[in-house]
Formats: sequence, C-alpha cells, structure tokens
Amino acid sequence: MEALIRTRKIGGSLLVTIPKELVREENIVEGDLVKIDIEKIRKSGFGMLKGIGPFTKEDKFKGQLEENE
Repeated sequence: MEALIRTRKIGGSLLVTIPKELVREENIVEGDLVKIDIEKIRKSGFGMLKGIGPFTKEDKFKGQLEENE
C-alpha cells in the first residue's frame, strides 16, 4: 500500500504519521522497525484552470466597448 502523507514540524524535526489503514494492513506495532522510501511530491499548477476554455484576443476586450457607449 502507498500513502501520501504531509509532514509536520515538532521541535527541530519533521514528523510523518503512518495512517491507521496502513498500520492495520501491515500489522505494525509500536517498536517495530520499518523502512520508509521518501519521494517529495512536487506541486504543479497543471490542470488548475481545466474547463475554463481557451483565451482569445477578443476575450481581453469583451465588455469594454459596451461599457464605454
């Protein structure tokens, strides 16, 4: 199982909490030694404006002529 987990700062360290679903699935108990592979997820803006449609030169001036008349 793979999980995306946000880090939290405690003192000078960063803390990662293992989700309870993963703890149950892997039968992890306090004191167990576990291996964690770290991969930083980079946020991107890709897809943020999905569905808004293409911009045209006319869009830039849309409504301005009607307001000035």
